[in-house]
Amino acid sequence: MPAFLRSSSRLPFRARVAELLVIALLVLASTDVALAQKKTVCTVTVNSADEKEAFRKALGPGQYDFVELVEHGRADWLESACRRGVRCDVLVISGHYDGGNEFFSDRTEAREYLPVDELERVSCNGSCPGLFSQLKEVHLFGCNSLNPQANASVAGEVGRSLQRAGLSRVEAERMARSLAARHAESARDRMRLIFKDVPAIYGFSAVAPLGPTAASILRRHFQAGGASDVGTGRVSSRLLAQFSAHAMTVTAGLGANDPLLAHRQDVCQFANDRVAPEQRADFVHALFEREIAEARMFLGRLEKFESSLPPPSQRSQALSASLARIAQDDAVRTRYMELARDADAAATRARMIALGGKLGWLSQEEERDEIATMFEERLARNTVTPAEVDLACSLNRDGDLDGIELTRGDPVRVANAALLACLGDAPARDRVVQALSSSSEDDVRFAQVVLSYRPLDQRSELPAVMSQIAGMTSREAQMRALHALASQRLSDPASLAELVRLYPRVDSLGVQTAIATVLLRSDFRTIATEDVVQTLRARRMRASGGDDAIDVLIRRMQLHMQ
Repeated sequence: MPAFLRSSSRLPFRARVAELLVIALLVLASTDVALAQKKTVCTVTVNSADEKEAFRKALGPGQYDFVELVEHGRADWLESACRRGVRCDVLVISGHYDGGNEFFSDRTEAREYLPVDELERVSCNGSCPGLFSQLKEVHLFGCNSLNPQANASVAGEVGRSLQRAGLSRVEAERMARSLAARHAESARDRMRLIFKDVPAIYGFSAVAPLGPTAASILRRHFQAGGASDVGTGRVSSRLLAQFSAHAMTVTAGLGANDPLLAHRQDVCQFANDRVAPEQRADFVHALFEREIAEARMFLGRLEKFESSLPPPSQRSQALSASLARIAQDDAVRTRYMELARDADAAATRARMIALGGKLGWLSQEEERDEIATMFEERLARNTVTPAEVDLACSLNRDGDLDGIELTRGDPVRVANAALLACLGDAPARDRVVQALSSSSEDDVRFAQVVLSYRPLDQRSELPAVMSQIAGMTSREAQMRALHALASQRLSDPASLAELVRLYPRVDSLGVQTAIATVLLRSDFRTIATEDVVQTLRARRMRASGGDDAIDVLIRRMQLHMQ
């Protein structure tokens, strides 16, 4: 019999009962404390589960519960966790990170991913106050998840807009720097905004280790006593030291006095889907009424806001009235369009023009005129870039801009001809097709952009192009032309046979490999014979030391012939 029971047996009955009650209460109290101290580790596994398993094996089940938030087969798994009342003390996110938009998997069969917009929505949305409200630490196992480099820069148009508004050059530069600091939205700042008040957010400022490597490092950390640091809210210098060779860094969520809190409030006006649409529209109007340069910094969010609006026939009377007030605000429209026309990047200008049209500030004809003016200015300077050609082709994907007459600039220049070809100019297209076999790498690049949107006509254009490419004497230029041709996915048997005839005549493995690449991306089955396979194998320049496009093509042809 334990000593305390033997001693208590000599006490009067009432005293013994009282003592036993006290002991029972102490046991219950200690149990409640233990339960209260039990922590929940939430995991979001969209790629490797290695990091999650390292945490699970190191943290005992008596002190930690693990909850995987991803539910395979359903898209609203984060919202599902909110409805289930999950409260996370520790959050572990495992997935590749694209630097701004989402965590994703490298497995082609995977369907789950984690949009950063969804994290933002949950963080801002009052309907799910518990999920992240008691977080002590977050682990972001993705490349550049805490990269401090700005995702967006304050372009020159912002400073010029501030000067147009009456600020001196010095004042405009100072305000531009302030806007840059507030709106740059680096990956690190965005995570600080999402995980507000979280004491420790771990991530990587550059390339993160792959899952198995990260798990191995975590196991060493936990074996060295690191498990005691988990969920405390204190930065673990031991964890940072273990990952010191892999650019791990740590930061904290926005605190009460953080200068970015005002920016977070604006962001949450966009992200919080519990705000009525008309209230969000009124906020957008108020945003435009600030210094217009600040609205420019919200361009991406403004585009998402507009795209989220219901069709006009389904809008409430209040929402329609709020949007009408924006459309009828001539002062805001004037300042917005001045800023749009002054944009340094053509792509930004085009996006602002499109948004202006959707907000009711431009008719379809006015949008078309604005785009024509923009491209006319680019042609006049004779400084058209491949990105601007790509933009022209993209904007005119459906032929809506065909027929625009642009007269400025030198149409002989391949860059200018490429832009005009994207806008439906037939003579300019002929110039671009000829440029595909040019000795100039830049000319080939412009031709490649145009033909990716407007492919070669395999009856009228392709035979002449094949003949020109076959006759090229510069192997580097010939290789570039062939790689450009690979995107055309050829089906003409005569052209494919021409490539096979060219293969043994060239004295460059690079050109031979480029020929094989074109054939792989074409309908090679029409020419797959034993003679062709023998030519590919016997006439290659030299072995490459490993599989290349030639080896793959040979295997696929043989498989087709079986």
